[in-house]
Formats: sequence, C-alpha cells, structure tokens
Amino acid sequence: MRVLGVDPGLTRCGIGVVDSTGGRGVEFVAVDVVRTPADAPLPARLLAVADAADRWIAAFSPDVVAVERVFSQHNVRSVMGTAQASGVVALAAARAGLPVAFHTPSEVKASVTGAGRADKAQVTTMVTRLLRLDAPPRPADAADALALAICHCWRGPMQDRMAQAQARAAELARHHKARLAAAAKGAR
Repeated sequence: MRVLGVDPGLTRCGIGVVDSTGGRGVEFVAVDVVRTPADAPLPARLLAVADAADRWIAAFSPDVVAVERVFSQHNVRSVMGTAQASGVVALAAARAGLPVAFHTPSEVKASVTGAGRADKAQVTTMVTRLLRLDAPPRPADAADALALAICHCWRGPMQDRMAQAQARAAELARHHKARLAAAAKGAR
C-alpha cells in the first residue's frame, strides 16, 4: 500500500509518500514542504496547496491519502488555515477517486513513537529511524507528513477490518430484526 501523508498548513504544508512493505515494514519514497507566503491572498495559498496535492497524487499514485485531523488550538486563525488546507487536500484526493483517512496528532505520535504526547524531536527521530533515512527530514512539517503516512500504513488495515466487521454486524442485525418481525407477524 502506498500512502500520501499530508501535514496541512498554509505557510508550510508537509507532504510525503511511504510504501508499506508488509507487517510493520515501511519504505521512504519522497517528501517535500509546500510553502506559501503569509502575505499572499488566501485563495492563492489554498490553490498552491491544492495544486501540490494534485501533482503528488499524479506523480506517486498513492492508494490512500492520510491527513492530520484538525484539532482545537488556542489560535483560531491557525486552526482555520489548517482546516482549509486539509479541506483542499481532501478535495484533491476525492477528485482522484482516492480514500482519505484522518488521524489525530496523538494517534500519529503514539503510532510512531509509542507515546501520544511525544514532542516534534521524538517524532522526527523515530521517522528517521523507521524509514532508515541518512538525515532527519526538515522542517518538522516534512517529518510530520511522513509520520502520518507511517501511522496509516500501520493503523489503516486494522481500521478497514473494523469498518468491515461493523458493516457486517449491522447487516446481520438488520436481517435478524427482519426475521423476528416476520416471525412475530406470523404468530398473530
């Protein structure tokens, strides 16, 4: 499975690709950071992020796009920009017919480091080790994008199995309720 990981942001948007090699094996493919000037108009900044997502999807043909789920921060302006960048990435993926998975920062940190409260340095160190990189990805947004992709490589298959099991259970429950209703109707 090939995963495009995106750490959304307007000033710096991390974007990276990782291949799952089976089990917990992961392999580095590519990483970059999309930068937009803070004084540029918002639509132009969002367009730059969307264009980059389109280019990366076309260039690397991922199976899924993993995006950091926006979480509450004290800085509402920052949260809005992150949410908007996240939205245009999800839109680019949807246009390409790709599923989008959202992971919280604590899920990503716990997956990669074993601790949901790990700091950026710990995440960068573990990403460097897991992907056997010669140097840590810089800036932190690049490492975060790769961490998102790794997280999805490890959590995605389990989440898919859980969703399939829940759908099957719901289907069985509907079938069972219909049989009970038919039996009750026949008993009258």
